[in-house]
Amino acid sequence: MQHTAAVLAVGDELTLGQSLDTNSRHLSARLLDLGLTPIEHATVPDDLDQLVGAMRRLAGIADVVLITGGLGPTADDLTRRALAEATGDELIEDAEARAHIEGWYAGRAAKMPESNLVQALRPRRGRCLPNPHGTAPGLSASLGVGGRTVAIFALPGPPREMRPMLETHVLPALQPDASRTVRTRLLRVFGLGESDVAQRLGELMSRDRNPLVGTTASLGVVTVRMRYDGAGDGQAAERALDASEGAVREILGRHSIGPLDLPEAVLGALGERGETLAVAESCTGGMLAASITDLAGASRVFAGGFFTYSNAAKHAHLGVAESLFPERGGSDAPGAVSAECALAMARGCLERGVLEWAGDRQRPTHTLSVTGIAGPDGGSSAKPVGTVWIARASSDGSAIARRFVLKGDRGTVRAWSVRAALSCLWAKLADADDLTLLREEERREA
Repeated sequence: MQHTAAVLAVGDELTLGQSLDTNSRHLSARLLDLGLTPIEHATVPDDLDQLVGAMRRLAGIADVVLITGGLGPTADDLTRRALAEATGDELIEDAEARAHIEGWYAGRAAKMPESNLVQALRPRRGRCLPNPHGTAPGLSASLGVGGRTVAIFALPGPPREMRPMLETHVLPALQPDASRTVRTRLLRVFGLGESDVAQRLGELMSRDRNPLVGTTASLGVVTVRMRYDGAGDGQAAERALDASEGAVREILGRHSIGPLDLPEAVLGALGERGETLAVAESCTGGMLAASITDLAGASRVFAGGFFTYSNAAKHAHLGVAESLFPERGGSDAPGAVSAECALAMARGCLERGVLEWAGDRQRPTHTLSVTGIAGPDGGSSAKPVGTVWIARASSDGSAIARRFVLKGDRGTVRAWSVRAALSCLWAKLADADDLTLLREEERREA
């Protein structure tokens, strides 16, 4: 029976930070679904010795090792050589794999480079895994370690090739312990920092509990992660997770969002209510709109937006009074980064976002506005870089502006601003406008 797995990602582009490894996350999720616990992710460059060493080391601690990358036809694609060396085998040409590669090029009326034939090589005691989506077959082999036989699978790096191969040829070959169940669950939390969440949860985060409860944080949202790992069937695992989630929700109260990340949660809540959203953005320049429109089903709830970067655009398109800007209102004017401007933008979006369509007058239910100083320039002692005002206005007449002070570079401030804006809307949808949000310094209700 197999209980644990390790994932090895291969490539200079990964170790140098030139590309993001998304394969390891997908592989771990699918392994957990099957009942195997991933215990390590490792990344190595295109170096034969390091690759061989990583394969042998991971085989020493896990029952299954999954490798992605390094199966191409070029000199820096070393996974097949490393697998042969790690298993003490020689490379031979696989006739079926060669026929597939030749047929791939013939079917596209293209001449096959001779270098591609290296992709038909496999360890003598191993086997090739068919790849109908590319020229690189996967590889399967085994390595004896301390009286155990460790299964090793090497998969292509491109996700469109790796994922079908995983589902068709790897997962069906694994042998998880049928008497053991692994289940996970997520609960997203807004308006609290990770250390605050951990302090509130207290003993629920003890490392000897089952389900095990942990936290991670990203851009203002804390994810509470629960994992059941033990004997029993799926129903027993779900009951245990239900109890843990109930305890977490009771402690965190209205700060709890649910299993979905903030954009998905907002989209779902608006859709369930039959409500819509429009946005008015300055410093985020369309990022807030993109966070919603990136999701399937956005057309049901997202009405559109105004992207008013300049003060002139704020006045022309949203009706923000010229007197709010120092150019017209003098040195005492509140300026573009102010509660007054944020509220005027949100209200202007609400009023000017009304559309005539198919004989109906359609008005957004909610609007969000964002105006701030993303940096690196433009800050002052009164309004340092990272000062962002976000307002929410709704068709029920309610409106609120919140001032956030966000840390980081320009990209981080803008990304945080998007999440802070979505938190402002979620607070309205969750009847939690009274909560102070993470990094909120001031509010103005109107």
